[in-house]
Amino acid sequence: MLRLYWEVARRGFRRYATYRGATFAGVFTNTVFGFIRAYVFIAMFAVAKRPGGYDLADVLTYTFLTQALLMPLYIWGWTEIADTVYTGQIATDLYRPFDYQSYWLSQDLGRAAYHMVMRGVPPFVIGALVFGLRLPTHPLTWVVFLLSAALGVTVSFALRFMANLSAFWIVDVRGINSLAAAVWTLLSGFIIPIAFFPTTARTIIRSLPFVSMLEFPVDVFLERVQGMHLVSTLAAQAAWAVVLLGAGRIMLRAATSKLVVQGG
Repeated sequence: MLRLYWEVARRGFRRYATYRGATFAGVFTNTVFGFIRAYVFIAMFAVAKRPGGYDLADVLTYTFLTQALLMPLYIWGWTEIADTVYTGQIATDLYRPFDYQSYWLSQDLGRAAYHMVMRGVPPFVIGALVFGLRLPTHPLTWVVFLLSAALGVTVSFALRFMANLSAFWIVDVRGINSLAAAVWTLLSGFIIPIAFFPTTARTIIRSLPFVSMLEFPVDVFLERVQGMHLVSTLAAQAAWAVVLLGAGRIMLRAATSKLVVQGG
C-alpha cells in the first residue's frame, strides 16, 4: 500500500508539471504580488520600529516565503473532491481498493512538492536577489523547515478535505470554500505576521490550527523558534494534522453512511 500511495504522489507531481504555461504565469504573479507586499512593509517600517519583534529583513523574508508557500498550501479554490460528489464519481472512487483519504492526501503532497519547487522557489530567489532576504544560519534548519512545511501542507489538506466533504450536505461548496479561504488567509498569518496582532488576539489565534499551515514554517525558517520551542512547534503541527485528519475520517464516515447518487 505504501508503494501505491508513493505512485499516487508521483502522479500528483507529474500532473501539475504538464501545465508549464500556468506555472510560468503563476511564478510571475506570485513575484509581482511579493514585490507589492514588500514595498508596503518597507513603507510601514519607515514609521514603525520592530513590530512584533521583527526587523525589516525578517518581514521581507516572511513576505516572499509566504508567497512561496501559497501554492503548496493551495488554500484558495480547491473543489476536486466536491466535484466528484456532484457528478456521482464519488461512488466509483469509494469502491476502489485504497483508503480514500490517504489517496487524496498522497496526491496532494505530490502536487505540493511540485508547487514548492516550481512555483515557490523562483519568487523567493528573485526576492532574495533584490531585497537580500535572511537565510537560515544553521544547515539543519533547512531540513526542519521542509518537515514543518510538509506538516503545514498536511494540515491545509485536512481542512480542505473537510470543506470539500460539505458537498454531501449542501448544493454548492463555493460559499463554504470562500469563507474558509478568507479565514485561513487571515489567521494563518499570510496577510500579516500573527505577531503584529494585539496580545489577546495573538494568543487566541495561535491556539487554532491555522498558524500550523503558514506562520510556524516561516518561524522555523527565520529561526525564531529553537531548542524545545522548536520541538513544541513541530509537535503542535503534527498534533493538529492528526486531529484534523481524524475529524475528516469521521466526517467521511458520516457522509458515506448513506450515499445516494443520480440514477439510484
